[in-house]
Amino acid sequence: MNQLDSLKKISNIVVDSGNIEYIKQYQLQDVTTNPSLILQAINNKSYQSLFKNALIYAQKQGGNKDLQITNAIDKLTVNIGICILQYISGSISIEIDPRFSFNHKMSIIQAKKIINLYKEQNIDKSRILIKLAATWEGIKAAAQLEKENIHCNLTLVFSFAQARACAEAKVFLISPFVGRIYDWYHQKKPLIPYFVDEDPGIKSVKKIYRYYKKHCYKTIIMSASFRKIEQILALAGCDCLTISPNFLNKLLNTHQNVEQQLFPMNNKTFKQPIPISEPDFHWEHNKNAMAVEKLSEGIRLFALDQQKLKQILKREL
Repeated sequence: MNQLDSLKKISNIVVDSGNIEYIKQYQLQDVTTNPSLILQAINNKSYQSLFKNALIYAQKQGGNKDLQITNAIDKLTVNIGICILQYISGSISIEIDPRFSFNHKMSIIQAKKIINLYKEQNIDKSRILIKLAATWEGIKAAAQLEKENIHCNLTLVFSFAQARACAEAKVFLISPFVGRIYDWYHQKKPLIPYFVDEDPGIKSVKKIYRYYKKHCYKTIIMSASFRKIEQILALAGCDCLTISPNFLNKLLNTHQNVEQQLFPMNNKTFKQPIPISEPDFHWEHNKNAMAVEKLSEGIRLFALDQQKLKQILKREL
């Protein structure tokens, strides 16, 4: 049995791509996307008609150029999502505009707009996960959306404070970024020789996993952003693993045993801690230099790709 099939038995494996060919190839039930992946996807011939449809939609909606560009991006993102949903049985994670990462109100408005665009195409909201950066504002927006049965994927999770606040907000799913944590520490002091059990990204996810399972939080942990096959295998048994096509291919073509590394805990307690306050969240998060830098960097990079997408659409409108 190949490693991909072995992993499927102990974790839900998710495709981290907007490329329809990869999604069809690996036949997994869920998909994650982000502004960077959407930007890459528009060069795919399979999506050209969706691109044109988004432009027509935006023009029909009217308004000034900026509003038309915004509407075109939203429609294009949804169009791509609908196309992907034809080839999977589960859900797709769609990220809202990174500019709203610190705007609680606009995050909710944008999320509902995306959900309504899907609804207009008869896609039930149960198949959509709204991706929000795990800022305090993003977490609070997710808490409100979850009360309205709009499930959320809180992304760019780098600190334990973020993970704790997400669980207490009862968000559906979090995405800790294993590889980006590794990148930060490796850049400061090269992790050579490399020992996966000492990998800061792996240790972060394991800490979150133990905490969630001990206190019976229902929030799903979906480890993301891998740099090494060893990182993926070290988290076998995590609720979900979202994996890029290049690593999916390596797993598919490697026939070695995969041993489960994360297990549900027996010493559970149903008494959960008092929810973290906003001041304590900011204090605990900001004590972690890596988390502060990588969260802000992640938002900036997604925003840059969102801006590139806007420029492409602006030329066409």
